[in-house]
Amino acid sequence: MHADDARLRAFLTEHRIHEVECVIPDMTGIARGKILPRDLFLNAGEMRIPKSVLLNTVNGQQPDNGPFVGDTDPDMVCLPDPGTVRVVPWAAEPVAVVIHDCQEWDGRPVQLSPRAVLRRVLALYDRVGWQPVVAPEMEFYLVARQQNPHEPLQPPLGRTGKPEVGRQSYSIDAVNDFDPFFMELSSFCQQHQLGVETLIHEAGPGQMEINFSHGEPLDLADRVFLFKRTVRETALRHGVFATFMAKPMEQEPGSAMHIHQSLNDRETGRNVFSREDGSASDMFFHYIAGLQTYIPQVMPMFAPYVNSYRRLAPYMSAPINVHWGHDNRTCGIRIPKSGPEARRVENRVPGVDVNPYLAMAATLACGWLGLRDKLQPGEPTTDSAWNVEHELPRHLEDAIEAMRGCEPMREVLGETFVDAFCAVKELEYATYNRVISSWEREHLLLLV
Repeated sequence: MHADDARLRAFLTEHRIHEVECVIPDMTGIARGKILPRDLFLNAGEMRIPKSVLLNTVNGQQPDNGPFVGDTDPDMVCLPDPGTVRVVPWAAEPVAVVIHDCQEWDGRPVQLSPRAVLRRVLALYDRVGWQPVVAPEMEFYLVARQQNPHEPLQPPLGRTGKPEVGRQSYSIDAVNDFDPFFMELSSFCQQHQLGVETLIHEAGPGQMEINFSHGEPLDLADRVFLFKRTVRETALRHGVFATFMAKPMEQEPGSAMHIHQSLNDRETGRNVFSREDGSASDMFFHYIAGLQTYIPQVMPMFAPYVNSYRRLAPYMSAPINVHWGHDNRTCGIRIPKSGPEARRVENRVPGVDVNPYLAMAATLACGWLGLRDKLQPGEPTTDSAWNVEHELPRHLEDAIEAMRGCEPMREVLGETFVDAFCAVKELEYATYNRVISSWEREHLLLLV
């Protein structure tokens, strides 16, 4: 028996697992896969599903997938990653979830797989002996349950029986108003081994932020992937919705997934963003320059939906450009105050609606290109970056065009992936663009 098989079998036996959720993240970050009885899962050792499943849009459509998977819609082989096996804490009976890796029949990674894209970028760092370290911060809203998508979202009722009035940034009492929800969420996260550290109330009504402990990017992407599902499930159990939309409410701040990132020397464990004397290294500035240069070229991976671009507005706690600054939250690239060992870069551009694997792959790819080409950043911004020019794409359509034409990113992320991902985003945009909005009916119906 293979050691990984023995590890899985031991876990399932220890926890008396009856069923196994075999999942893969598609390009939108939605979990796809199968639920198998324990013995069938162990005997099969793999899951086979159509490769085209990776190409689903958020509303379940697919672009012409022939150029990316072939005309016969073949299966791919999905192998369980034993390091991802966890108990599903809210299941009525003992159920486990295992994230799988997607392979071609000859053992090569499927280029369309988000996990494979992140592994591809991490391999670039590994070849030169560097270990990326990341720590995501995730914002989300709790909202009242509703069935009519044409009505604006509303804050939920807490223990007081009243919705929040005004903005309650960092309010302890506002968090306590949802104590039953957060106590169960904390328990689920602990059982799910998600490594959640800090909870704060963000600026919007019902808006919360969860911070993760820092670690290896693939592991953190897995945890974010599982965390989103955990939050949504917990919210439903408490009679509310949890949303990871980037901009769920018109007059309120959007929700981000800020990514703190640094680089360690794999042999020594030293942070290579700092010199021996504690000052910032050349690599630190090359990395910043890579983010400045390439973030605007991969915006569909940081802002994947039409709604995402509504968040990127000045004076709403979101960046509009890729200026950088020390402890400056108006910048797209912030350098938090820290000692030399913890010197890091915070990418504040990604929305929380991202696929975590692709967002981490994208930000590390930007930094990699800056390091590879020894790029130099602009001067740090010492005042408000909201007072200077808008440098990010304003719309998804423009962002897709920029990403498809960025040759350095095509090289790093893979030609097939870039073309397929852009095709998925184009189909989502085309589907959205056919919708006649309530604003159009209200202001155009009888007035033009």
